[in-house]
Amino acid sequence: MAKLSIISRLFPSYKWKVTALIVCGILVGGGGLFMYLLRAHTYLGNDPAACVNCHIMAPFYATWFHSSHSRNATCNDCHVPHENPVKKWVFKGMDGMNHVRVFLLKGERQSIQAHAASSQVIMNNCIRCHTQLTNEFVGAGKVDYMMTLVGEGKACWDCHRDVPHGGKNSLSATPAALVPYPESPVPEWLQKLMNR
Repeated sequence: MAKLSIISRLFPSYKWKVTALIVCGILVGGGGLFMYLLRAHTYLGNDPAACVNCHIMAPFYATWFHSSHSRNATCNDCHVPHENPVKKWVFKGMDGMNHVRVFLLKGERQSIQAHAASSQVIMNNCIRCHTQLTNEFVGAGKVDYMMTLVGEGKACWDCHRDVPHGGKNSLSATPAALVPYPESPVPEWLQKLMNR
């Protein structure tokens, strides 16, 4: 009964209730359309082409695609933690929202650099995938990224600078790169209608 009295106080008449439902419907529908147009659903999977939803990632996709890593690793294999599913999805969500923020505020740099948390994840994943090499042969697996910041070893990319994206990645590094830009989210029937 307490919920009904709260609703009655917020929306005293039938008109208020109908208006509230319409406004909520517009907000939910508009938000859903906005998320669909942003292709938010593509980020839930593992397809590297989802990263190209943002044009700024084209050089990184193109250089990865032509590297040896493209045969065995996707973007998520290197750039998302794999310790447990919760950590993976929290990191992916936080990192993705940071990317959206930077992109919407037009704060992207000419040359993108991984921040400290991403660098830690990337190095952990290098060690995870190349365990035998890093632990048995060169001992690099005994060093983590935070140790490299204080001079107690080197990060993997200090020696392997061109893996897997090539050494010089910027917005203008691969201007003619052919990448699988996503299809338009506008339905075909609407595109035909617009092209008349």
